[in-house]
Amino acid sequence: MGKAQLDELLKLPGPERIELAMALWDRIAEPELQDQLPLTDAQKAELDRRLAEHDRDPSRGIPWEEVQRRLREK
Repeated sequence: MGKAQLDELLKLPGPERIELAMALWDRIAEPELQDQLPLTDAQKAELDRRLAEHDRDPSRGIPWEEVQRRLREK
């Protein structure tokens, strides 16, 4: 992607940039790409911490759909 293309995308209104970012992340997060995105030890530790926190109190979690809705409303 060229700088001009990126500059144009960055001019999108906030909600459209969020939608674009979520669509890109959905594509990056596809299972067949996971081996191309290795995690650092710090990232693994943070994920373990968050999972342990969730296991302690699952009621504090927010469904992904709710997170997306809140982001789109901003």
